[in-house]
Amino acid sequence: MADNPCDAIKGAAKAYCERGQNPGEIPEPSIGGGGGITGGASDHVQDLADYLMRKIRGLIAPDNAWVPERSDGELFDPFLWLGQHLAVAIFVCVVVVCALTAWQGAPRLKQMGASTGWTLVAVAGMASVPGAVMLLNRAVSSAFTVAFSSNESTLFGAISDDLEHGADAGNPLAVLIIFSALVVALAFAALVFMTRQLGILAFVCIAPLVLASLARGGDLSAVKAWAQRLLGLIFAPFALLLISPFVEFAHGSLVLDAVLLIAADVLMLRMIFHGVPYFGPRVASAARAMVESRTSSPLARAVVRAGAPDFYEKENNPRGPRTVDTPSRAMSQDRGVLFAAYGMNKPQRPGRLTTRSAVEKERREASESAGRRAQLSAVRQQYRPPRAPAAPRSGRSTNPPAPTPDSRDPAAPPRPSPGRPSTP
Repeated sequence: MADNPCDAIKGAAKAYCERGQNPGEIPEPSIGGGGGITGGASDHVQDLADYLMRKIRGLIAPDNAWVPERSDGELFDPFLWLGQHLAVAIFVCVVVVCALTAWQGAPRLKQMGASTGWTLVAVAGMASVPGAVMLLNRAVSSAFTVAFSSNESTLFGAISDDLEHGADAGNPLAVLIIFSALVVALAFAALVFMTRQLGILAFVCIAPLVLASLARGGDLSAVKAWAQRLLGLIFAPFALLLISPFVEFAHGSLVLDAVLLIAADVLMLRMIFHGVPYFGPRVASAARAMVESRTSSPLARAVVRAGAPDFYEKENNPRGPRTVDTPSRAMSQDRGVLFAAYGMNKPQRPGRLTTRSAVEKERREASESAGRRAQLSAVRQQYRPPRAPAAPRSGRSTNPPAPTPDSRDPAAPPRPSPGRPSTP
């Protein structure tokens, strides 16, 4: 049998039991580290806010990207093999063509030398792409962490400080508002994470195929287009730096911090719209449609409309909604650039609006023209002078009225009908 009857009790009740036996030895346990129930609750609120902010920061700019760290990874190795063999095949074709046309002299020797050098550059560059992208992603993640949570002058640092020392730190409504804004920002950050990581992975995997085009003679057009889109995906989180100058103005109020988080949501949608190639406008538009279908709040709808504006799918239009390419057309244009780098001319098909965009454009133009016509009619009616009433005619008319059949002279003989002789 146990000497201490309190040994069978677990948790805080055991402390109360032991304190009842020896009141002078066991101090009264405190909840939440010495602050009582209120202090413990505030600590939990602070911990939850820090957890949400860490998750948002980790989703927007994670330390590890979905990219193989080495070139011999299972996912990247087949693309590397294909790119290297393609570059060597192109180099062999160039050498054969230069040998068959060696009578041309210096131009062919120059072309063969350029092909040799660029083939070596392409083969060496293919293997270094995953490591370079991984190092660049870690640098971006570190810079983003410093820019957004290093001290109290950054966004997440200001939110953590305002939860403890802000003017409305003890206001439950303000705490609820800031937590709601953090949860919404977490959802947008998850969308940014998925689209950004998938895009980086896709562009890293096609890197050997793009770099192999250099073996023909150093045409950099396809490499420039590929690098532009990949770097746009990697550096996309820095778009949130636009709200950094306003952090100091919002410091001290949780409600103003929530306003900055809403602005960050808009920038994250814009980040997807402009930074994700090919499918960015479609993904941002789908997120906007989902939000608009699930809420009737004018503020929420205005936020998503600011992040994902209306657009047509073809080319930029200075008036009305902008026009962007469909995913297939955008990929076809970049594929044409890649084929041109390989020396194959791909004909460019003229672009046209999709059926849905054409219908929306016709409806928009019809509504605009109807409203314009109604406005012009109202302006004309407003500024048109009133018409004077017609004055009555004075005197008789000099022209007699035309005779009617009933007003003929009864004594006059009737006219003969055509084809009949007149009767005496």
